[in-house]
Amino acid sequence: MSEDAPNSATLSGAMGIAHRFRSFLPVVVDVETGGLNHQTDALLQIAAVIVRMDDAGRLYRAETHSCHVKPFEGANIDPKSLEINGIRPDHPLRIAYGEQDALGRVFKPIRQEVRDTGCTRAILVGHNATFDLNFLNAAVDRAGIRRNPFHPFGSFDTATLAGLAFGQTVLAKALRTAGMGWNGEEAHSAVYDAEKTADLFCEIVNRWDMHIGVPGRE
Repeated sequence: MSEDAPNSATLSGAMGIAHRFRSFLPVVVDVETGGLNHQTDALLQIAAVIVRMDDAGRLYRAETHSCHVKPFEGANIDPKSLEINGIRPDHPLRIAYGEQDALGRVFKPIRQEVRDTGCTRAILVGHNATFDLNFLNAAVDRAGIRRNPFHPFGSFDTATLAGLAFGQTVLAKALRTAGMGWNGEEAHSAVYDAEKTADLFCEIVNRWDMHIGVPGRE
């Protein structure tokens, strides 16, 4: 191993993750929406899962931060989307926040984690990540948030990674192929989907590092 390329497994967990991903902090995001168009359709729920590294260099799922979101003014909501995600935007017991407040609540611990790990920015991890990133960026723009902790276009897509690692691109099938659990009754909750996506991402990276090697190691 060269002196200027430390093995991430020998670094502390916090600083090791910054070395492993070129100063980017992987944060797994899942959104539930009122449709497929990020410009016109409502963002209804967002969940973000912090990924950390232990002292052995292995990734693991840490805490989850989530919010229900009030549809922005004029937002489209397709009833078919609500049938899938089970969200009732007008339910009296649904505690939801405007986009600016909701994103602020989710972004605050992410910004702190970025600082604590010595990273420069968060990078979104998602299953079919472009969908989540597009909705996130559209909400950031509408809310006028200037300090978005996420890279504006970079991402890790677990559908692509799972296709490479397990020959499966559907989240449920990839998890089962990897020997991990999946509960279809809990699916299409942003929290559940984000946490299972985080488990899948960590499993793929950990297997790669174990069998192929950590980038930077000689």
